[in-house]
Amino acid sequence: MLKHSVLAAALSAAVAAPQAYAADKKEQKELAAIRAEIREMKAAYEARLQAMEQRLQQAQSDSAAAKAQLATINAGAPSAAPAASATAGAGTSAAAPAVAAYVESPAAPPSASGAAPASNLFNPNISMILGGTLQNLKQDPSQYRLQGFAPSGGEVGPGKRGFSLGESELTMAANIDPQFAGQLTFSLSGENEVSVEEAFIQTRAMENGLNIKAGRFLSAIGYLNGQHAHTWDFVDAPLAYQAFLGGQYKPDGVQAKWLAPLDQFLEIGAEAGSGAAFPGNDRNKNGAGAVSVFAHIGDDIGASSSYRAGLSYLHTAAEKRAYEDEGLTNNFSGKSNTWIADAIYKWAPNGNPTNTNFKLQGEYFRRKETGTLNYAVDTDAAASGDYRSVQSGWYLQGVYQFMPTWRAGLRYDRLSSGSPRIGLIDSGALAWANLPILQAYNPSRSSFMVDYSPSEFSRLRLQLARDQSRPGVTDNQIFLQYIMSLGTHAAHSF
Repeated sequence: MLKHSVLAAALSAAVAAPQAYAADKKEQKELAAIRAEIREMKAAYEARLQAMEQRLQQAQSDSAAAKAQLATINAGAPSAAPAASATAGAGTSAAAPAVAAYVESPAAPPSASGAAPASNLFNPNISMILGGTLQNLKQDPSQYRLQGFAPSGGEVGPGKRGFSLGESELTMAANIDPQFAGQLTFSLSGENEVSVEEAFIQTRAMENGLNIKAGRFLSAIGYLNGQHAHTWDFVDAPLAYQAFLGGQYKPDGVQAKWLAPLDQFLEIGAEAGSGAAFPGNDRNKNGAGAVSVFAHIGDDIGASSSYRAGLSYLHTAAEKRAYEDEGLTNNFSGKSNTWIADAIYKWAPNGNPTNTNFKLQGEYFRRKETGTLNYAVDTDAAASGDYRSVQSGWYLQGVYQFMPTWRAGLRYDRLSSGSPRIGLIDSGALAWANLPILQAYNPSRSSFMVDYSPSEFSRLRLQLARDQSRPGVTDNQIFLQYIMSLGTHAAHSF
């Protein structure tokens, strides 16, 4: 019995051994196949990883090129302004806050940004602004004056009646090399006159938030002064700009700005110029004839609002700064000091201005001049005496975009000529009738506008104004304006 059991076990083992061997061989083949699949997956993963690394390197290279192109476009734009939460303003450093506002493009709805970047980093970007107006003025514009303020000889008044080309611009801007960029802007008037509005070089690679600009440029004092006219919300400049800066202050000189490395926007700067621009004049002297300093601060207010505020000071002097009054030439020689306080508040739902947004801005000017007033120069009635004046002015405006492409705005301007001390009058040598333009008065103006921007490159505007710049005279004004943008154009500051 035992022998039969042992024999049965041996037979079973002999039969099972080949089967076990076959099963083990099959498992080894399957294991080898799995290992091969793993090796293939590993190789494919490594290949994909390398491809991703190559794409990342390419993206970084493209990003650097794009930033260089953007720097080319922004070479001449006002810099270091608060930026939008989703859109950055021209010239704003990474240290500036992400202000929940927007960057305006030329002749564009407030939500629009600049045009596409240039295709060549070192060939100039060329852009044009074409503007024109149709003006209906109740009073003769040749008789226009700001009563109580000596004429600046600049861009003062509503312009001429009827159709006018207004002011068009031709701008060329480019990187010069890794260290410098440059911009040239020509202004073309309806009187077939061409003038240089800006022509400057600007540093690109300075550290610690410092930036230097040299040449002719729009000064950074105040708020509106640093912006080209086609970006304004109204057809004309506020009365304070016309009275105290002759329209806009554009010095020939050098500017230094420093952007603080803070979460909030803080910009401090200084300018030194020739002093030839009003309220100064060309005095044929070496060195700086005018000096200005300014500081701007800004930040977000929650997710939907932002602000910027600033203080500026301009010191200059004049030598025989002439003006015409009742057919006689008078002039002023002395010192001129101007202070400017500015503020702007912007609101857009959750920082998105596409459909609706609101902007409130205002500036206050105060100027003190002391020196000598020369009366009836080069005539038998010529006389000279001391002169001292403290004058001020301000404006406040609000603009509301109530639907995409449509905006409406209100503005109120007011000036105060103060009570100038004129030695020739105080001594009895002259009467106020001899200096009628300088007689005290407080000019004012109210304006309403509505504009339509069918695209980011075009704007059509209707403006109504009631101007009371002279005693007993009211000038009702109607303006129809078009602004068209052609070519590459940099975005504008906050």
